[in-house]
Amino acid sequence: MLERKIVTISKGLPKSNMYNGKEYLSGIWKEEADELVVRAEKIDDDDIANPQYHGGPDRVVCAYPFEHYAHWEKKFGQPLTNSAFGENLTLAGMTEEQVCIGDVYQFGDTILQVTQGRYPCATINKRNNNNQLLKAVVEMGYTGYFFRVLQEGTIKPDAKITQITAHPQQVTVASIHHLYFHDKSPSQETIQRMLEVEELALPWRNKLLEKQQQ
Repeated sequence: MLERKIVTISKGLPKSNMYNGKEYLSGIWKEEADELVVRAEKIDDDDIANPQYHGGPDRVVCAYPFEHYAHWEKKFGQPLTNSAFGENLTLAGMTEEQVCIGDVYQFGDTILQVTQGRYPCATINKRNNNNQLLKAVVEMGYTGYFFRVLQEGTIKPDAKITQITAHPQQVTVASIHHLYFHDKSPSQETIQRMLEVEELALPWRNKLLEKQQQ
């Protein structure tokens, strides 16, 4: 298992881009930065284009595991650029299998709590000029995840990562993704255990409630 560390930090404001001859506006195109000034609702000089589906206090900081880059580059035979998934933090040693909803981490003087896995959308295809990527991300569960901000601060590339608390219910980001997308008949007990994690963000809570009623 890799040591927990920041590989790159990135930020950016929404801008227009072209894909298959069509223009789209997105905040997924981020540039490597020398610091992230993290506030309760957003990161300075960083934003989303579609607040209906993105952003909010439970999704302030987006993280993506560095380990997955090698997987995608091998699978598709092409290199990826920094922040290829629009993440603010590219992190080693913190995959979806290793991180649980409600876990609390300190990055420098900033304290963040894991709230949900990312619900992937087609913008990652556009960002990487690969119309097969979204489907593969859903299949593998290599989505990345979001944090809410418990203590505002500044994150620098060399910031030490310290886990302050591990959530007692140990519901991983990966487990929720795979239940929702791949488990055709999940047990009510499993869904209920996930719903009992109070720190789970509302969008994913609603998805699990829908699953529970199927």
